[in-house]
Amino acid sequence: MTQIAPTEPADELHDLAREFLPADVAERWIGLLRPGLRLAKADGAERVVGRLGGLPRLPEYRQWPVWEGHGPLSFIASFDCAALPQILDLDFPADGTLSFFYFDGQADDGEAVVWPDNPDTWAGACVVYVPAGVPTTERLTPEGLEPYGEVPLTARAETTVPHFWHPIVHEAFGTMDDDHPVWDDEFRETVSAYSCGPEHRVGGHASPVQDTVECEVAHAVLGADVSWDDPRINEEARNWTLLAQFDSDRGAGMRWGDCGVLYWLIRPEDLATRRFDRAMLTWQCS
Repeated sequence: MTQIAPTEPADELHDLAREFLPADVAERWIGLLRPGLRLAKADGAERVVGRLGGLPRLPEYRQWPVWEGHGPLSFIASFDCAALPQILDLDFPADGTLSFFYFDGQADDGEAVVWPDNPDTWAGACVVYVPAGVPTTERLTPEGLEPYGEVPLTARAETTVPHFWHPIVHEAFGTMDDDHPVWDDEFRETVSAYSCGPEHRVGGHASPVQDTVECEVAHAVLGADVSWDDPRINEEARNWTLLAQFDSDRGAGMRWGDCGVLYWLIRPEDLATRRFDRAMLTWQCS
């Protein structure tokens, strides 16, 4: 299995597709790739664009996010939109700060779990957007919570690959047959080696631990009583895109289940109108 570093140029993925796939199939698959930003620990002179953990900065008018009846949410991460490389194919804010909060079980010893299929738990995740120029102050972590370790983050451009069972892949090739070259084991394993699994990411395609995260959110929006084989799930999944994902991180002391990942998704039209209150969270672990 070919090992390919995730920071190599997109041309590597193009070459890989043309090596394994028939010419027409390769070009269609290449057309599904999207630009994304990998967030990694900033070292040396690398530009810091955000951070995991630590203490958030919020406007005076903004209270610390709380899940009523359960307790305060933990601060997960934030990044400066103006500091991000301008390569995303989304109507992303040109400035301001995005901060992510999640009810991680500290406040109730893990009794309540945030889950997309249960609307009563949606208040357990929150995205806060603060426009540039709005005065903010650093907030102390509420009683009962321990802040995560602070890890400075830099952003590196990367080319992201859709999950092989994402609806757009199915639509592009009209099948999910194992005999089709796109679902050939060697091709999928080589692509997986390029992607190097989940990581902290902004924009692009989500990197799932298990199944297609867009379908999980689509199922939640349509209602838990909707069958998983209902075609409306695939239709709705196409309406959602990754805002950001945050992996388990030893440096920050973050562990989501069994080394899982938190995913925030949003509809592009809500992103364009800065309706981050409509972002949806799902999470997966191995």
